[in-house]
Amino acid sequence: MSRSHPRIASLLPSTTEIVCALGLRDQLVLRSHECDHPEGVEAVPFATWPKYDPDGTSYAIDQRLRALLQEGLGVFRVDADRLREAAPDVILTQDQCQVCAVPLADIEAAACALLDPPPLIVSLSPTTMGEVLDSVVTVAGALGVPERGDALRQELEAGFRRVGDRAASVGSGRPRVLTIEWFDPLMTAGNWVPELVELAGGEDVLGEAGAHSPFLSWDVMAATDPDVVVLIPCGFGIERALEEMPVLRALPGWGDLRAVRDGHVAVADGNRYFNRPGPRLVGSAEILGEILSEVAGLDGDVASRHRNDGWRWVDGSH
Repeated sequence: MSRSHPRIASLLPSTTEIVCALGLRDQLVLRSHECDHPEGVEAVPFATWPKYDPDGTSYAIDQRLRALLQEGLGVFRVDADRLREAAPDVILTQDQCQVCAVPLADIEAAACALLDPPPLIVSLSPTTMGEVLDSVVTVAGALGVPERGDALRQELEAGFRRVGDRAASVGSGRPRVLTIEWFDPLMTAGNWVPELVELAGGEDVLGEAGAHSPFLSWDVMAATDPDVVVLIPCGFGIERALEEMPVLRALPGWGDLRAVRDGHVAVADGNRYFNRPGPRLVGSAEILGEILSEVAGLDGDVASRHRNDGWRWVDGSH
């Protein structure tokens, strides 16, 4: 492999964003079907696609995924011809979530069978903000540009510090935040999201930093009676998430929640921000900071640059 200019196959949106942030976009020869950022990356051929229909309600999608997993099947396919034609030197993937990317074992088997010499396979599984930052350095090292990785990490750390410093300067108490990562069945956000909430000045009422996002009953969620509800459905943009609001409004006692009564229900673009453990987690922290600043009545004191594009308030009552 040419360590100075390796041909890169990135089979995960977050690693594609890391590759581009490292300035290596021109070495990207293959991507996943979900890799859509930064602009123009769609021109790179993709080598994966889902075995299930990704359209429909959150309940219907969940049922399709469960059926595949219960049969012991993966939920994505790999295009063997495109993988062979691209002949990558490095393949970037993950082994954290069965429904986020092609399983590592499938990638290893395909690479061994189709590519000679076999590529370097870098598999990531970050669950915390620190591990996300570590993954930036890991990818940069594997691609032969460790100094760029260190610089990008420092840039992201500076972005997180700005959000934290802003939250610390407010000093108006910590709103209690319920994050919802899936609608039907209900799931709250784990992994790095509770850390983002804390960094932005809130208290996550259910999520556990570093732990996978858990499915929870509505009774458990409702009992927290949060000050703020932030909807960040996995793989959904804002408009898609809004289509699912009737599911939440139909829950018994939804309208009685403090956050709903006070008009403090926000929907964010989970697909572009919170669900991707890469450079745009800084934007995710900024979004939470903007939401919590407005809850505290300080919207005039903070520039809400993500408002309406990355997040918006939603009428949770009807």
